[in-house]
Amino acid sequence: MTRRPSGTQSQAHRASPDPTWRLLYRLGAWAAAAYVVMVLIPLVLLATVPIPPSSGAALLEYIGTHRVVYLVELVCFVGLSVPALVVFSAWAMALKHVDKSLALVGGLFGIASEVTALAVGSSPQSLNGGLLTLSTAYESASTADQRAGLASAADAVIATTNAMPWAGVLTAAGILVLSLVAWRGPVPARVAAFGILTGAVGIVAEALRPVIGDGYLLYGLLLPVWFALTAWTLHTLGRRPPAPVTGNPPI
Repeated sequence: MTRRPSGTQSQAHRASPDPTWRLLYRLGAWAAAAYVVMVLIPLVLLATVPIPPSSGAALLEYIGTHRVVYLVELVCFVGLSVPALVVFSAWAMALKHVDKSLALVGGLFGIASEVTALAVGSSPQSLNGGLLTLSTAYESASTADQRAGLASAADAVIATTNAMPWAGVLTAAGILVLSLVAWRGPVPARVAAFGILTGAVGIVAEALRPVIGDGYLLYGLLLPVWFALTAWTLHTLGRRPPAPVTGNPPI
């Protein structure tokens, strides 16, 4: 990790970000808070109903019994990409005065990841919009062979959901790059350091997601905490008054 600037050499980096983007910083703060809420809602629901199974037939039966809960969880997890788009945009603008190139790269990584996630409906393996349709067909199936075929189709959907974790890897990479810039910018050191940790762990966790099993939960815990810290940080930056202009005025 690079050493955090100090003294007069760091004044340009630690100065307030471009004040013309303060509305975006505030919107980013609210979007980050919304992200955390959208993570908490499924967790609360999972505390009141059984965890969705991971096998085809059992999952289709589960959806039929808990359809509303399943739909809410699906919407929340897939919908996370919408506030995340605003968050990454706000971070990029808030840090561009520190390092325009890296701030742009980090922002693009994050935005590309969320656009990809929305395009493919990225969500945990047991959550997929196609499984809702299969569950309806499974309930109305009249023969064992029909149900077996639908269960096999559900197993195939479960196996392919998030099989290519590129969206998740890009999200973690965006967090890492932006946090490295934030380390030299107008952000508390602990927030920047936590982002670096979250991004580094996230890249490994997403790349190895099919094989690490419950080990992925570590990143799953770090990510919403980073968004909570982001909400506080962007809110603070949005309220910070513009830095005073120093030096001789232009002639």
